[in-house]
Amino acid sequence: MIKSLQQAGCYPHPVTDIELIETHISWVLLTGEYAYKIKKPLNLGFLDFSTLALRQHCCDEELRLNRRFAPDIYLEVVRITGDANSPHVSGDGAAIEYAVKMRQFPQEALASSLLAAGSLTPRHVEFFAAELATIHRAAAATNAVSTFGTPPSMLDAAIQNFDQLSPLLTGADDVAAMARLRAWTMREHDARKSLMDERRVKGAVREGHGDLHLGNIVLIEGRLVPFDCIEFNPSLRWNDVLSEAAFLVMDLHDRGSPRLAWLFLNAYLEHAGDYDGVGVLRFYLVYRALVRAKIHALRAAQPGLTTARRRSLQHAARNYLTLAETFTGRQPAALIITHGLSGSGKSRIAGELMQQPGAIRIRSDVERKRLHGLAPRDRETGAVGASIYGDDATQSLYQHLASCAQGIIAAGYTVIVDAAFLKRWQRELLARVAAEAGVPFLIMAVAAPEDVLRQRILQRQSADDDPSDAGIAVLEHQLKTREPLSAGEHGMSMELSSDGPDPAACSLRVIDALKSRRQY
Repeated sequence: MIKSLQQAGCYPHPVTDIELIETHISWVLLTGEYAYKIKKPLNLGFLDFSTLALRQHCCDEELRLNRRFAPDIYLEVVRITGDANSPHVSGDGAAIEYAVKMRQFPQEALASSLLAAGSLTPRHVEFFAAELATIHRAAAATNAVSTFGTPPSMLDAAIQNFDQLSPLLTGADDVAAMARLRAWTMREHDARKSLMDERRVKGAVREGHGDLHLGNIVLIEGRLVPFDCIEFNPSLRWNDVLSEAAFLVMDLHDRGSPRLAWLFLNAYLEHAGDYDGVGVLRFYLVYRALVRAKIHALRAAQPGLTTARRRSLQHAARNYLTLAETFTGRQPAALIITHGLSGSGKSRIAGELMQQPGAIRIRSDVERKRLHGLAPRDRETGAVGASIYGDDATQSLYQHLASCAQGIIAAGYTVIVDAAFLKRWQRELLARVAAEAGVPFLIMAVAAPEDVLRQRILQRQSADDDPSDAGIAVLEHQLKTREPLSAGEHGMSMELSSDGPDPAACSLRVIDALKSRRQY
């Protein structure tokens, strides 16, 4: 039937060229304006397409679920009639198969293709992170009686990867790697299961996408749009939202783009405010890498492949095992705080630094507003020292920043707290966090001439694209009331000028300083 469908006369619309794309569970026929996705008659345990009725149901579910993300792509479910030798799409008579009809897009528009071509930009990634956080907030959350996202179900899903990989990858090195990863998974799950359950109770388990890698994201009119979510198994799309974000972080790492991976993660965390989730991140990174290993190994085991294609898939599966093992390791953590006046360039340097592996940034301008129920771009127009910028609000903010930093360090990551830190008590509060955690503490003191500060603040206000509310009046207040670094603090600080070297050069200086202490 699939061979017969590669003829233009099978379709109710003009067709010039037909291309077939095959995955481990489906065939996709590209006809020009439209694409038709047909499910393979398989039962793989975690999915069952073995009967026509099951395939019809899953086509209906695929349409319903994906229209949440991409309504302009997913059009309808169509019947295929006739017989295997002479099929007709949307024809008369009894259905012999069903297909999801989609609006076709160029394969070059896939995020995976954009990345390979060097066209996937940091701006694309940051905007998509914000979009995903918005999607997750709007998604349905699990309830108390559901088993979705419970710690036992998460462990079962993780162990299922090993059970299904074992007969597919039988080399001695593969077996040894899977044994190590299985043991690590059991230990990490035991250490994180209380947090998993706590997050589930708080609503972190939601109906998401389930298969969010770059091959399932497409650029449409300048915006990255997810498609092809999992329809065949609800338990695979009802996940902790950090598990879903981890999938894309893992995929960017696999494709050789760790800076974009950490940029995406930091942008997602900033928009979601979900810094508690960092504690389960490593478990889900490993889990997602093993999901992809399983998918590639299953595809390699299917008939009809060339020897070269089979070997390529097996090689990819093994690479995912290697990647999973890298995620089990921890780099030494550190606590970095910024220090400087409004407009000094602190956030630009911190924004570069957070793209280094293992670094998480917390931004005070965003967190202050979050604590008061405001969006990052909402504006506070009160006088200096009033409202959300009053003494009590500022005290609460810095306690919140310290608490977030504690959790991130405990999870084994370096934290960058991006705030003015113009008062000594604020710096001492974070210094105590570092001391109690036993990690290095570094003050990243950023300065610029006063005329540059004023110019930057005016430019920022004109652009109106930054969370900071600080205007010239705030700067003048800071200049009068700031408390300079003490002699002891100078020993823990690094002075940077944002008026000279670019932010990337400044961030590299910070990294070198931490490495020299053999702590980064």
